[in-house]
Amino acid sequence: MSSLSSQLTESRMSRNATEWQQRPNFPDTHFVSTDIYTDEQIFRQEQELIFNKVWIIACHESELQNAYDYRTFNHPGGAPLIVVRGEDMKVRSFYNICPHRGNTLLYEPVGNAKRITCIFHAWSFDVKGNCIDISRGKQGYQDRYGCEQAGLREVKTEIGYGGFVWVNVDDQCSSLGEYIGDSMSMLDEQLNMPLEVFHYHKAVVNTNYKLWHDTNSEFYHDYMHYFNRITGMIQPGYFDRKYTGYPNGHASVGSMAIKYDAYEGSKARGVGWPGLAPGGWVLIDIFPGMTFNLRTSVLRMDTAIPLGPNKLLIEFRGLGLKSDTPEERAERIRDHNTIWGPFGRNLHEDLLGVHGQGLAMRDRTDSKWVLHGREENMTIHDEGGMRHFYAEWSRRMGRMAHDPHGKAGTAQAAA
Repeated sequence: MSSLSSQLTESRMSRNATEWQQRPNFPDTHFVSTDIYTDEQIFRQEQELIFNKVWIIACHESELQNAYDYRTFNHPGGAPLIVVRGEDMKVRSFYNICPHRGNTLLYEPVGNAKRITCIFHAWSFDVKGNCIDISRGKQGYQDRYGCEQAGLREVKTEIGYGGFVWVNVDDQCSSLGEYIGDSMSMLDEQLNMPLEVFHYHKAVVNTNYKLWHDTNSEFYHDYMHYFNRITGMIQPGYFDRKYTGYPNGHASVGSMAIKYDAYEGSKARGVGWPGLAPGGWVLIDIFPGMTFNLRTSVLRMDTAIPLGPNKLLIEFRGLGLKSDTPEERAERIRDHNTIWGPFGRNLHEDLLGVHGQGLAMRDRTDSKWVLHGREENMTIHDEGGMRHFYAEWSRRMGRMAHDPHGKAGTAQAAA
């Protein structure tokens, strides 16, 4: 063997099976076990201890413009919900389940209904959740059971932070304001006006919901986006943006100006957003899977809804101002679709990234780790936002994200 070949062999950078399974030489906070992305038991516990305890965005108020308008929503904790605007114009939410025999009440994703009637036995309910008719009720139940006992199961509902409809299936939960705290303060002015959804689409990806939220929580992955590298990374101020963590696992990223005309074929945006500097960009992550992304002229909202440990439904909404002229709205739609629509520059690249992660982690049999170890003084490529998320995840789950089954603790105790 030549001397050069010998040197290359001795200085190899690959790892054998034993080395691959070694824990990273980082603090426990700087990496996580891939079990938290693949384990069915952990996922079921997440549904119980996280998703069934926190506020989740179900839709936007502009999607329920008229009395009796409704949307169905698959809550990430597992419960199917109905979100409906009453004749009093108040938005309420209920389980989409008939209290008689557990049948689904509404099957269409959107619609308008003054009366909700179960197809199974024709029990009927109004949009306030009251039971208004039990077919052959007196004959079957006499005085033992009636409409007053058969109302729909209501879910706590609040509208806020840009007009989004938030739901919480925990009757003992704190208010939405208490849950959000100061985390949305960077967008107080920008969201303090009526907004309107102009674009909605969804994607189902074979991945874990946390991997999608990871992608929204760190900008090191901007190396995946040519558009972002040109319009953002090489522009002044990009690496100065700071992460700020808030209670309950939320985090924000400081603003900067995006230089759109640096990208060939693009141009500076003609429509801005009130209170946002020209080319401005603000991103706020809300635990456990929602992201407000205001970029120059468009607000994009992502809501991650896990369907299992290895399958994820992501809802994407593009929003503009309700006061937009037709010309302004057309400009916002063009801006949105250039970057974030199904055929834009960025979105399919992000989806491909988390799809690849999902494929690599699925059905694995060896031990692997995901690193969150970058430290850059909590600036844009620091992975502190992800560490902040997993600290909250660990607190709520009663498990450590780096050692969810307590293997390290067991080994140390045995030693």
